Amino acid sequence: MKAVCPCGSGLVLAGCCGRYIEGLSAPDAETLMRSRYTAYVLARHDYLFATWHPATRPEAGSMGGTTLRWIGLQIVHAEAGGPADANGVVEFIASYVDRGKGKRLFERSHFVCEAGRWFYVDGDCRVEVIGRNDPCPCGSGRKFKQCCGKTA
Repeated sequence: MKAVCPCGSGLVLAGCCGRYIEGLSAPDAETLMRSRYTAYVLARHDYLFATWHPATRPEAGSMGGTTLRWIGLQIVHAEAGGPADANGVVEFIASYVDRGKGKRLFERSHFVCEAGRWFYVDGDCRVEVIGRNDPCPCGSGRKFKQCCGKTA
């Protein structure tokens, strides 16, 4: 059985974000954002570092979020960020479990395209707690406490 991509596309990993993580350039800002989420899920620090713009990139080995258990991604809105654009913005909600607590990261990320490659620049974000009785962000249809929160 082939692994489904964590980005929520429903596609097989190798035919979705996996190909970007393995070296293909993302064609737009939203695809880069989805592949970066997948890299967080898979702990692919090399890809996260390579796709972070050098002007805002943290030092190697100091990226946050790479030890969290990521459980869901929802794209809220994307602006520009296509093949003909130099800049793009993607708003998303990424859900995760951290030290037994479910949380949602709401972020408006900024991207730039230089020499045909998209890079993450920075983002404005906030974090909220997932309630035990909230629907699980993984899409199972169950309450968080009966799903991804069960092992938290």
